[in-house]
Amino acid sequence: MDKATDDQQRSRPRVGHIQFLNCLPLYWGLARTGTLLDLELTKDTPEKLSERLVRGDLDIGPITLVEYLRNADDLVALPDIAVGCDGPVMSCVIVSQRPLAELDRARVALGSTSRTSVRLAQLLLAEQYGVRPDYYACPPDLGLMMQEAEAAVLIGDAALRASLHDAPRLGLQVHDLGLMWKEWTGLPFVFAVWAARKDFLAREPETVHEVHQAFLASRDLSLEEVAKVAEQAARWETFDAELLERYFRTLDFRFGPEQLAGVREFARRTGPTTGFPADVAVELLPPPVR
Repeated sequence: MDKATDDQQRSRPRVGHIQFLNCLPLYWGLARTGTLLDLELTKDTPEKLSERLVRGDLDIGPITLVEYLRNADDLVALPDIAVGCDGPVMSCVIVSQRPLAELDRARVALGSTSRTSVRLAQLLLAEQYGVRPDYYACPPDLGLMMQEAEAAVLIGDAALRASLHDAPRLGLQVHDLGLMWKEWTGLPFVFAVWAARKDFLAREPETVHEVHQAFLASRDLSLEEVAKVAEQAARWETFDAELLERYFRTLDFRFGPEQLAGVREFARRTGPTTGFPADVAVELLPPPVR
């Protein structure tokens, strides 16, 4: 079979994309380079995409850190690409009506089913502040949350809106989880990694490397032209271009040794109570065979 026929028979990889502002720089470059034509792209929330990748409905995609660590035996992480922070993150926050040290047994609303951000918030409140609130899940509407709870955990675009618009208007305290983690451990935090299923990697190693390189190139192009990315995003978002550019520059899209150290520290502190070993192995995609 010649290469052209082989390429035609090989189906497009099923790839996930998080429909949050924080992943726009990873997507924007794909659209610019035409790579999107080579992918079967599925857009959804981090939780839904994580479920699809674990189920085998996606071949490659983002997966929340907790779900990756729980399913590390079936997945290989793509090096140097993630969504995280090395200090403030802006879009993963605790909004509170009172100081965090006063939240013991208070009601705290979880406006997200993202187990990573929720687990991080619970860890920080328990270990840094010595409090064990009464947590419950609800839609990410800050006004409604504050009617029933003393504090709320929010992520993504809802967290940006709450911390930048709603919380100041309502006189609420905003605590950035990325900054809290950095001050506590001195390490970056990773909220989601990009991973390929090992069964897909075994069948299509070349495709996995091509998709990996496409995402890295997209990320690099977007960060080189971050003002353009922010300007375009501001056309359909409630945030202005200047704020979006600051947000995109605040995020850490790398996954290198420092980020890996942050992942290992999180696993060490949370693994036994979160469904994975404290020393869970993070397997990275090896370089392509030349």
